[in-house]
Amino acid sequence: MTRVLTERELNRALLARQLLLERAKTPLPRALDRLGGIQAQYAPSMYIGLWSRLRGFDRDQLTRALQRKTVVQGTLMRTTIHLVSKDDYWPFIVGIRRRRREHWVRGHKADRRKIEAAARKLRPHFDGDSLTQAKVNEILSADAATRNGVGLFLDLVRVPPSGTWERRRADIYALAEDWVGPESATEEEGLETLVRRYLSGFGPARPEEIANWAGVAKPDVAGVLDRIELRRFQDEAGKELIDLPRLPLPDADTPAPVRFLPVWDATLLVHARRTQILPEPYRPRIFSTKTPQSVNAFLVDGQVAGTWRYEKGRVQVKPFGRLAKGVRAELDEEAERLAAFHA
Repeated sequence: MTRVLTERELNRALLARQLLLERAKTPLPRALDRLGGIQAQYAPSMYIGLWSRLRGFDRDQLTRALQRKTVVQGTLMRTTIHLVSKDDYWPFIVGIRRRRREHWVRGHKADRRKIEAAARKLRPHFDGDSLTQAKVNEILSADAATRNGVGLFLDLVRVPPSGTWERRRADIYALAEDWVGPESATEEEGLETLVRRYLSGFGPARPEEIANWAGVAKPDVAGVLDRIELRRFQDEAGKELIDLPRLPLPDADTPAPVRFLPVWDATLLVHARRTQILPEPYRPRIFSTKTPQSVNAFLVDGQVAGTWRYEKGRVQVKPFGRLAKGVRAELDEEAERLAAFHA
């Protein structure tokens, strides 16, 4: 008989795999592999996301890793900037490349041949070095759909000092083949890595949720699932959930500590709705058309319970409801630690 996983069990599984039940002491690239990368379109968010997940993490640790090229920032899943390990960069980009290009051309009604021509024009200007966004725009002088689509046909990474805590504007790029090394994966290998990373960081899950997160088609995911070892469950609605063997499934009553999450933390996106880490009544308060950058959130007992912001040397919290006295004390202590991290 197939085991049924409750919503609460799925919540605790996600928290455990995202290192939000207990901070981990592990090398940064290995942590990113386990998490499936971290969204990084707003530079401080990746630092805060890692601070909430890693024991003893400090800002210099990530900035040094970017400089040493053990971790990489690039436009990856869902055409969104992510921070991933150097080893995962090529499998991820090759796994999503074909679908990503198709989506861009179709969604922007762009001329694929013009974008490919612009990519060929831009490539030699790197010459083993980096270029600013302003320089790229000067070289291309093309329409926006063509210019903005070049990065999907020419693999580029965001290089320090841009996109760091110290210099948040992300406007310096290099060719991935120069910064990371030569391409080293096939599409099939890349898709398998994406599936494994998703289940490692967010499972158990439905196949369509993996496809949603990766930005690929469901048949792409199905082809991987047909050839790897899986364990299978059901959710309370009777839908099948798939998972990799030997990954954590904590008890539903496992205590979950207060945690602070940055804007656009991937645990809050729709692919993870099954876990209710973001209760649906609160979703419009975190993701709103009036605040397209999203807002920072904090977790109490494994669910979003309010928002926070750093201001004048302090982390100000705004709970959505009344908090128990003990919870409020824990929240204030964690807020003080996060304020010290900012400072």
